[in-house]
Parts: sequence; C-alpha cells; structure tokens
Amino acid sequence: MNPATALTTLLPTLARHGLQLRGAWPVQPGDTLPPLPDGSRPAQVCLVGVVGSDFWPHFQASAFYRDGRPDPLDRWSQAIGDDLAARLGGLALYPFTGPPYHPFQQWADRGEPTQASALMLRIHPVHGLWHAYRFALALPGPLLAAAQQPPSPAATDLCAQCSGQPCLQACPVAAYTGERFVLEACAGHLHSGAGADCMQGGCQARRACPVAPDLRYTPEHAAFHMQAFARNHG
Repeated sequence: MNPATALTTLLPTLARHGLQLRGAWPVQPGDTLPPLPDGSRPAQVCLVGVVGSDFWPHFQASAFYRDGRPDPLDRWSQAIGDDLAARLGGLALYPFTGPPYHPFQQWADRGEPTQASALMLRIHPVHGLWHAYRFALALPGPLLAAAQQPPSPAATDLCAQCSGQPCLQACPVAAYTGERFVLEACAGHLHSGAGADCMQGGCQARRACPVAPDLRYTPEHAAFHMQAFARNHG
C-alpha cells in the first residue's frame, strides 16, 4: 500500500472514532519490536491517541461501553487498532498489554514534543496533560515522510517554568512529590468518603495544571478513569 492510500485509510477511520494520529517515527536498529504478520521488520511506528474528550461520545456509543464486561476502553481500542493494522499490513501494539510492556512514554517523545511533568505524566505544550495514547501501529513502510525528522523539542521545561507548580499543592493527600507518586495515599483517599471530588471530577492535581485547561476531560470521562484506577488499586 502506498503512503497516500494508507493515509486515506488511516485518517478518516481515526476521525470517525474521535482519535488522532499523534506522530510517527522510523524504526531504528536498536528498537525492539515484534515482527509484522509476514515476518518482516517494521519500518515505521505511528502513534494513535486522544486529545481532550473528543473520543468520548464515540466510545460511549459503542457496544463495548454498554456490554458490562471488564476493560471496555481497552477492548474498544483493540478492535479499532487490530482492524487498522490488518488493513495496512501492520501490527497494532498497546500500552496495556504485557508484560513486557511497550515503552509508550519513550515513544511519545519520538513522535511529539512531549516532556516529563511533575505528575509523572507526559505533558504536551499544546494539549497539556489532557491527552493519552491508545495504540501504536507498526507498519511495513513509511506512512509519513515528516516522520523521518524528530519532533522539535519544547523550548522550555513547562513544569520548571510554572509559577508555584499548583499541581503539587492541589492533591489533598500529597500523593505527588514532584519526584514520585505515592500510590497508597491516592488509592486510600479514593476509597474514603473524602475522595468523592476526585472520583467524580478527576484527579485534583491534574485539574490544577494551567496548561490547556479548555481540554480538561469532561466529568463523566474523568470519572470513568478514576473508577477504573480505584478498582485496580482497592
């Protein structure tokens, strides 16, 4: 499949699900990736993800959201990723399958100008903390010519330049120190009556970030993730 045809397959499909192409990069000799279905080595990796809550109505309207089975968002993502990979002659890779787990945070930096944040999440200069990667497509040939060039690095360290770093002050149980995440403190708070605001509206520390506040997840979207986190850390 030539690049033009591949893009006309990929981009409209992603748009129908509220997903976005989040950068791409050429595979290097040191990259550890599984072989493609035909046994060949991938030539390029394209990252697919979400920005804000644009995808939420599409996911919410799907059978995966309504069927009552575990991990509906992961299964929805896999259905889309596996279908696209088959149509493009590639292989879909996911951040939630493993071990071993694919290094999506490292891959993010190769596809976009993301950087580490005080909350241990990758922060984007335009999207802030309100983005995520749902899958990657390992492909047999280059889909995007621009992927041969790495993304331009961020001009400044967003968190270091942030006055007062309000995210580190907002967590009611000081689960974020700027150097580590205290999982037990966060999980214990969510399972207490005092954790209702975080459970219903999303992490208070994340909401305090001043970058891209217009992209904050909708309350229902945020609550979905918080409930899943609480279930996994009960």
